[in-house]
Amino acid sequence: MPTTPSSKYRPEIDGLRAFAVIAVIINHFNKDLLPSGYLGVDIFFVISGYVITASLADRQSKNFLDFVTGFYERRIKRLVPALVVFVLITSVLICLFNPDPGVALSLGWRSLFGISNINLYRSSTDYFAQSTELNPFTHTWSLGVEEQFYLLFPLLIWFSGFGQQKAKGARNLFFWVGALTIASLIGFIYLYQVNQPAAYFLMPPRFWEMAAGCLLFIGFQKRARIEQVLEQVPPLLVVAAMVGVMFLPVSAAVPTTVGIVVLSAILIACLKQGTAAYKLLTLEKVAFVGLISYSLYLWHWTVLCISRWTIGVHWWSAPFQIGLMLLMATGSYKWIERPTRKSVSSGRFWTLSGGLICLALSGFAVKKGLASLKESLYRGDRYEYYMSSNPAYSGKLPFQESKTPNSRNLVVLGNSHAGHLLPLVEEVADRFSWAYKVYATPSKPIPAINGNWVKVGNASEIPPNQETPLATRKIQTTVKKVPIMNIGDEAVRAIRALRRGDVLVLSSRHFPMYQRLFVHNGSSYYLDARDDINQLLDKRTLSAIWRSKLQEIIRQATEKGADVVFFAPLPEFQSELEDSPLCSKEWFRISGGTLSHCRLLEPREPMLRKRFFPEMEATLVEMKRQFPGFHLFDPFPAMCPPSKKFCASEDNSGRLYSDNDHLSVRGALLLAKVFEDFLERHSLSGI
Repeated sequence: MPTTPSSKYRPEIDGLRAFAVIAVIINHFNKDLLPSGYLGVDIFFVISGYVITASLADRQSKNFLDFVTGFYERRIKRLVPALVVFVLITSVLICLFNPDPGVALSLGWRSLFGISNINLYRSSTDYFAQSTELNPFTHTWSLGVEEQFYLLFPLLIWFSGFGQQKAKGARNLFFWVGALTIASLIGFIYLYQVNQPAAYFLMPPRFWEMAAGCLLFIGFQKRARIEQVLEQVPPLLVVAAMVGVMFLPVSAAVPTTVGIVVLSAILIACLKQGTAAYKLLTLEKVAFVGLISYSLYLWHWTVLCISRWTIGVHWWSAPFQIGLMLLMATGSYKWIERPTRKSVSSGRFWTLSGGLICLALSGFAVKKGLASLKESLYRGDRYEYYMSSNPAYSGKLPFQESKTPNSRNLVVLGNSHAGHLLPLVEEVADRFSWAYKVYATPSKPIPAINGNWVKVGNASEIPPNQETPLATRKIQTTVKKVPIMNIGDEAVRAIRALRRGDVLVLSSRHFPMYQRLFVHNGSSYYLDARDDINQLLDKRTLSAIWRSKLQEIIRQATEKGADVVFFAPLPEFQSELEDSPLCSKEWFRISGGTLSHCRLLEPREPMLRKRFFPEMEATLVEMKRQFPGFHLFDPFPAMCPPSKKFCASEDNSGRLYSDNDHLSVRGALLLAKVFEDFLERHSLSGI
């Protein structure tokens, strides 16, 4: 085969692909081994620009439509079959081990259409964060960048005249692509400082990398002197420099990315027959890794991701995982990639339409089909997680109900601390043959304190009263009348659903919610424990507002003949409990729950004292005196028995908490029996 730089085929390119994909895999195995090994993707970008330009040089086309359809026919045959098989199989695998695979499946079907990088950008994903290692489709961002490049590049090729073999076509293409390259590089350098996800995931800031390969090919065709100069560079020295760049830290991402792109272009230029680097990169086994590099890039991440969900990635497991990567990539290349690329086309229309239909059906299967089957596919213990990330309970907020004709209602009202009681509610409702309704709005406590703010004047000192409950110190704003007796839409809906004999449960994360005040969108204020807020309600005023709202909820509920149960605060750990599903103990997870951040143990007495501030405790005692239908349920002794000096986030059966203050399903079910006994003891069960 011809091997001059202007040739369309460079056999050593496969060796360079092997070098790139091996660097990526080493980095993904362990970032400490090769901190910037992820730059192998940038080598792929340069190769892609070079090879695509070479493949289009001197290609005869009748017209623009013939040129574009031919280009996309080859792209579909090259990329789609292996990608579809990878996405379908990987989607099923992640459903087996991830209790909440919704995010992964969402990224999976988007990767089929080359937009997974946009999704990662919109979610402000940090590619180097640990969470990305648990999503089997994170690495498809690079495919999205390339596929979006393919939307623009054919237009540049054709309308510059290069694709039409016009005399000035190569010169036009060089200047057009050169101008875009400069703009893209400037955008990349700037965005990396102010918006790293945009610089990393989006195509425009990455355009310059693929364009570098294009410029390299055109430059060699028109400027032999450049080629002759670069031929004098020892290629082995360039390879050594590329390896050295990959040992630099991630914090140097901008210079290392620029460096690896420049070095990749130089290496493509100076690799010649007879050099040591050429001989190394064209070794049979090295070239074979390059041939399967596309499938290897796809499947290596599946193997690593599923391993992290199950056995983990260890020194002893690495040989098996590498073997599995090679086996799957080889099978994909042998039985999917090569047959479809070499198949005789039945017509461009059928290839293009067939490819699009295949993508659409596969995307639908992942987005709709697997989404509906994920509960039955999951092989783990559903009791380890908080309900919102649990296949058995996901999607049931902010409102969920069951209807049993002519039965009593168990109505639960609150924020996420009402939501995490859903397993308890279902268990209790089943025991007593009740219906249930759960109104749970995350981050909105019950009773909620709200009001309308408008800015006026300076340094207004307004004493607190029932209509303007502000701090007694000087402030910069006044307010309109605050509807203290407005108990909130959720409370109105819950009370409206009550009938005589029903039980209304109020459950919120109370104590930290009612200390400080902040303005939200200039119209509403809520209470928060943040230290940087300068407008405060004094505790006396705050307690009065909270008491009046709670009193109104209880009054309206008891007037309808219902009983009200106030769910007292649970033990709340001060340290953050790792909420990663990897902390759960599963039969398929060797190291599940063994890490220190997966377990918390804190002294019982301090946790008990911090549950209420005195005004709240006094209010609850007053409510019990004032309303015979008001009851206080204390879950603290069940979750942290008085006989123990320390409260733990788990017991012998597994995790009781999904984070530092939300129950797992197992924790909620542990409380179910205690709550049933409480209802019977207070004659609320009807038994």
